[in-house]
Amino acid sequence: MKPSIYFLSLLVLLCFNCKSDQSHEPIKNNAIDYLDNSNKDDLYMGGIKMIPIATPKGEFNVWTKRVGNNPTMKVLLLHGGPGFTHELYESFDGYFPHANIEYYYYDQLGSYYSDQPKDLSLWDLDRFVEEVEQVRIALGLNKDNFYLYGQSWGGILGMQYALKYQDNLKGLIISNMVASIPEYMKYSDEVLAPKLDPKVLEEIMFYENAEDYSNERYLDLVVNHYYTKHIIRVPVDEWPEPFNRSFKHLNPEVYVTMQGPSEFGVKGDATLKNWDVTKELHRIIVPTLSIGATHDTMDPEHMKWISTEVKNGRFLLCPNGSHLSQFDDQKVYFEGLIKFIKDVDDGSFNSESN
Repeated sequence: MKPSIYFLSLLVLLCFNCKSDQSHEPIKNNAIDYLDNSNKDDLYMGGIKMIPIATPKGEFNVWTKRVGNNPTMKVLLLHGGPGFTHELYESFDGYFPHANIEYYYYDQLGSYYSDQPKDLSLWDLDRFVEEVEQVRIALGLNKDNFYLYGQSWGGILGMQYALKYQDNLKGLIISNMVASIPEYMKYSDEVLAPKLDPKVLEEIMFYENAEDYSNERYLDLVVNHYYTKHIIRVPVDEWPEPFNRSFKHLNPEVYVTMQGPSEFGVKGDATLKNWDVTKELHRIIVPTLSIGATHDTMDPEHMKWISTEVKNGRFLLCPNGSHLSQFDDQKVYFEGLIKFIKDVDDGSFNSESN
């Protein structure tokens, strides 16, 4: 069918407007470039790449997945746990692509989609730092484009990585994590615990003192009275599917070795029990965003303090959020996170709080 004169005239008018309106052209081109995977070596696998990691106990493989393309904004996501998975961060799919931010899902060694060796000596903070560095090199990330994001345990790993390898970073994001486990425990004991119903707290502490952490009643109390207030402020029967899936895929050997068996803090002989870098934060000079939440398991004032202690920090508070603010205060969380990344990218970053 031949096009009508009207259609051709309209087409010419639209083409002229597109050429004359320069403000829309870059957005269109950026969108095309962002979706173009034709020159990527992971094209065949849809962005997935298994990366070999050298450890003191041999070589293993960890799982990563790239989403998008952007030469100056590439974010590596460090999940929490330890021993959880990248699945807790699938909500990033709803925000980062629209901002043209390239990002990498990553399951740390021991987590579900990566190799899961049984040697407990591998669940060591310093070894995980070296793992992240090997992942960075394999993905081709560098100081001109590399943003490291870490939430909860991932925030610990991110801070520790920056203290050794910050020359490789363009920006650091510490999400929902304080710089001291002893300070976290103090806040939990002195501030959060008293907020619980006294009878509930008494019963929780009965099981805690008996170290009966697998008791179904104990788990029910913690989930329904603690998790729904301070981990994710959503009724249990409405928990997001990726959250439930990540719990299903948790590696308890990694979690218990480093975090301990308690769901109410870091206890026992957990390897992270005495971790504290409060006196070292001043050495971090790379632009840093600290994200906290009013209802978090972590003290929001401490997370604000982190932003003042590092050389170039900014604080983002999620007023309605808890430990997983990417779910329960999502709009504030992603707006602030994306603004930080873009401000660093275009050179307009300063230490203002959001």
